[in-house]
Amino acid sequence: MENPQKFCKKFKDVSLEELRDRLAEFAKVRNWDQYHSPRNLLLALVGEVGELSEIFQWKGEVERGLPNWSNDDKEHLEEELSDVLLYLIQLADVCDLDLGQAALSKIVKNAQKYPILD
Repeated sequence: MENPQKFCKKFKDVSLEELRDRLAEFAKVRNWDQYHSPRNLLLALVGEVGELSEIFQWKGEVERGLPNWSNDDKEHLEEELSDVLLYLIQLADVCDLDLGQAALSKIVKNAQKYPILD
């Protein structure tokens, strides 16, 4: 049986590569790769985005930093954001895409598309 603490170790900066590798190992040892087609991962991602949306659904506008949220609410938000991130990383991996590089390229494209106005 694998040690759950192995996955809960605190990291200051975690790379997308580290997360990708851990997710791949997690799926491999459970023989879940057979279920991780791009379509299935996308549908799982959409479901998790729905769960994330539910957290904000009836809250109205929310202040930055979530000063009026309980620790439990913040923890729930962290979990749902993590689910979205992890499925996104898995989707990019099975599509053989470099998500980090794609994100950096997109930032450059956005800077060109939306230049600073004087």
